[in-house]
Amino acid sequence: MGSADSKLNFRKAVIQLTTKTQPVEATDDAFWDQFWADTATSVQDVFALVPAAEIRAVREESPSNLATLCYKAVEKLVQGAESGCHSEKEKQIVLNCSRLLTRVLPYIFEDPDWRGFFWSTVPGAGRGGGEDDDANARPLAESLLLAIADLLFCPDFTVQSHRRTTVDSAEDIQSLDSCEYIWEAGVGFAHSPPPNYTHDTNRTELLKLLLTCFSEAMYLPPAPDSSSTNPWVQFFCSTENRHALPLFTSLLNTVCAYDPVGYGIPYNHLLFSDYREPLVEEAAQVLIVTLDHDSASSSSPTVDGTTTGTVMDDAEPPGPENLFVNYLSRIHREEDFQFILKGMARLLSNPLLQTYLPNSTKKVKFHQELLVLFWKLCDFNKKFLFFVLKSSDVLDILVPTLYFLNDARADQSRVGLMHIGVFILLLLSGERNFGVRLNKPYSVRVPMDIPVFTGTHADLLIVVFHKIITSGHQRLQPLFDCLLTIVVNVSPYLKSLSMVAANKLLHLLEAFSTTWFLFSAAQNHHLVFFLLEVFNNIIQYQFDGNSNLVYAIIRKRSVFHQLANLPTDLPTIHKALQRRRRVPEPLSRTGSQEGASMEGSRPAAPAEPGTLKTSLVATPGIDKLTEKSQVSEDGTLRSLEPESQQGSADDGPAPGESGQAWREQRQTSSVSTSGQWSPTSEWVLSWKSKLPLQTIMRLLQVLVPQVEKICIDKGLTDESEILRFLQHGTLVGLLPVPHPILIRKYQANSGTAMWFRTYMWGVIYLRNVDPPVWYDTNVKLFEIQRV
Repeated sequence: MGSADSKLNFRKAVIQLTTKTQPVEATDDAFWDQFWADTATSVQDVFALVPAAEIRAVREESPSNLATLCYKAVEKLVQGAESGCHSEKEKQIVLNCSRLLTRVLPYIFEDPDWRGFFWSTVPGAGRGGGEDDDANARPLAESLLLAIADLLFCPDFTVQSHRRTTVDSAEDIQSLDSCEYIWEAGVGFAHSPPPNYTHDTNRTELLKLLLTCFSEAMYLPPAPDSSSTNPWVQFFCSTENRHALPLFTSLLNTVCAYDPVGYGIPYNHLLFSDYREPLVEEAAQVLIVTLDHDSASSSSPTVDGTTTGTVMDDAEPPGPENLFVNYLSRIHREEDFQFILKGMARLLSNPLLQTYLPNSTKKVKFHQELLVLFWKLCDFNKKFLFFVLKSSDVLDILVPTLYFLNDARADQSRVGLMHIGVFILLLLSGERNFGVRLNKPYSVRVPMDIPVFTGTHADLLIVVFHKIITSGHQRLQPLFDCLLTIVVNVSPYLKSLSMVAANKLLHLLEAFSTTWFLFSAAQNHHLVFFLLEVFNNIIQYQFDGNSNLVYAIIRKRSVFHQLANLPTDLPTIHKALQRRRRVPEPLSRTGSQEGASMEGSRPAAPAEPGTLKTSLVATPGIDKLTEKSQVSEDGTLRSLEPESQQGSADDGPAPGESGQAWREQRQTSSVSTSGQWSPTSEWVLSWKSKLPLQTIMRLLQVLVPQVEKICIDKGLTDESEILRFLQHGTLVGLLPVPHPILIRKYQANSGTAMWFRTYMWGVIYLRNVDPPVWYDTNVKLFEIQRV
């Protein structure tokens, strides 16, 4: 039958279904088979030939027919899984049913009355058709999920057959050990099957259906407690699914082994369509959804991992019941970590590849899914996190992350990407090794829209953060606390900042310490505290190599004097705020020598008008997001926050007074009747008295006269002589006793878990455009907005 006839017949069947007012019996195979048995329709055809309005009409007018359609389609998938899909016809039926369910499921999820449908058992659906079978019949959702899992390891359909003969006694699908059929070499599997276009496309279609099953989460509003588990994911990742381990491994290995550049032939991707990429994208999306698990609330006992051989670490106590999270958290072999890290770095760096031939290498677009996956790996598997930080390989993650942050900074539709990038750097910055690694010289010249500098990866990080703060869009302001916390966390380990980075830090201090900025919001002074803490850490712990920063501090000494003499009387406070209303632009760029941007870079562009974006829930404040720890002499961390008083106001001075003032949010400021916050003298005094200026003031007191003397003696206007003097200077014995190093480590909390859920599903919603699985359905987890 020709493709046109096939489409026509399929369309006729759809019209019959929408116009029938009487229920069609489930036994009427002649009617139901029209939907899958004799058609060869692509998934795009199914979306075109089954319009949304008609699905909704059937749902409202003849619900029993929609129920039967779903039930029959699931039944066909179950039969395919049981028989092993030997004939071409059976394979076609499975694919058609899979496409049809992918089309219809979102419309079932969007109607609360239908929500329980897949979790109910269908009368008479017992295996044998007898009466007593109903009692142990599975809910439809479970049958569907188990069938998809079986079909993903179906020889000659989705995996290579191991049988040499073509006899019909092909492998019995029920007794097949799917661990021998893992899709790709990597974690726990050494054999890489030969590439097979058909297997890859069949896997992709089934994974798309699986993702659609999981997407019920999109139709529930964001809940304050993120603990509500997704029943589809919960069942699929439980011991009920005998393929959980091989499927988890297949998905992870398929993503991490993917090399988009292929065999390095330029323009290769323009000649051959890459059938692997859609599979890798789908695998990455399914992985991050199955790993949607609130680590803050997980302490549930679970099955013991005795069957998992040596790939997973059995010494650990049993982890969460979600087996995907469990397996991920127990990977422990160095070579597995190396494989995962190399693969992630390769894919994240791919959009940065610059070649002399324009468009000659393939660019992957799923970096947001990869960043979420990297986050999950670090969050659920601490051994992986330590492995990443053990060598300078972490910089292969850092550089692309900074590239994405810098590139997205002006684009309203990519706020979510900005957050995930910053969260990852915050998580890494809680570990001493990250700060140490940043001292490696930065030589990879990825074209970025930032000033040219010669220096280390720390310089790169500071220059990019400065660019985000001074030239990003307004919606990024909640991230400023996070960005500066990262700089504070790494500052005690930075051996030598470049002049460019030193000037950027002082420019930020200048911008944040203007009176109108300090007085215009209750939290703004925190940013000054963070920056002072950075300077104090470097002066106390890394004075020797940091003459550039010391010189910049001396040049901008007036800023520190102004802070020390900050006015606290009401008339001056009000005058400062009046002045603000006349000066637009929140952070002026004056005073920062921008310098030329790197060659070959494109300026960060705002979103095209009309770009779709999804809304995000608010992220917790930095004090909820992090936990303060003090670094002891031997380098170990000691938490400074007993459970009881987390988030409480100060009881009195504690180690590292500089960080304390940030807790005093509104106690002493006044909120007027209109609900408008306004600063008071007491409020300004309450934190001004805690500004940690002693170290810097002492440094200025000692060095400024010496520097001025050199200038007078030698008639100098030349920086190099002064820098040479500062390089050999020492402040030993002249500075206050070094303060203990304070680190603010990321801590898991339900607020971030909910944020990740909305962000991840928003990305998946927007990235699935062909076919547009969820487009124009009534999602509740986020709003779809246009820029």
